[in-house]
Amino acid sequence: MSISCCSVPYGTQDISFSVEFVARKTLEIAVQPDTRVLIKAPLGTSFEEVRKRVARRAGWIRRQQEYFRQFHPRTPARRYVGGETHLYLGRHYRLKISRGGCDGVKLVRGHFHVGVAENASPDRVKELLDRWYARKAAEKFTESLDRCWHCFAKNSVPKPRLCVRRMKKRWGSLSRGGVLTVNTDLIRAPRECIDYVITHELCHLQFHDHSPAFYDLLEKIMPDWERRKQKLELALV
Repeated sequence: MSISCCSVPYGTQDISFSVEFVARKTLEIAVQPDTRVLIKAPLGTSFEEVRKRVARRAGWIRRQQEYFRQFHPRTPARRYVGGETHLYLGRHYRLKISRGGCDGVKLVRGHFHVGVAENASPDRVKELLDRWYARKAAEKFTESLDRCWHCFAKNSVPKPRLCVRRMKKRWGSLSRGGVLTVNTDLIRAPRECIDYVITHELCHLQFHDHSPAFYDLLEKIMPDWERRKQKLELALV
């Protein structure tokens, strides 16, 4: 595997891209939400062939980059104050903070109602909301695993044990010991994106790498996985 950077001219500007040579059958051109262009090419593909393919798709690449630019700048850092919106299962809900009574969070008619007994600081509101997210993540991820598992149960492999925790750089992982770890923050994404992440990780029960066979299996089980992946990236990345 090797990674190289290059560019091709398009109009009065250049399109920069990175190419990674991996064990796969076809060449993939992907435009990331941050507008970077990443190429995955089969081992043995000449660099000139990669450049030609990128040049042929230059118009499409530019359109994708412009599409993603409309979402920039990304959502600013949360301040955990009243009136601010927060995501849950792909929808935005506005914060309402009230003092007195018991500490807790309720989701009512499009609003996060956060009750704070004494200290209503942003740190306390964040703590309460994070706890609520963690409880909901354990519940919703379990439901997602149950939905997705039926496609894998026939393979006579044990159902993975679910672990929910915050992860810095990944949405999910599957250990050799059969533990499926899912990032708590994924609870902010739509259900179909949660199902995509869990299905992706379950495919690793059969293929432990990202080989062509892995993607063939993912495509068979979830034909629209690329659309779901893009939707996840637009929502949360």
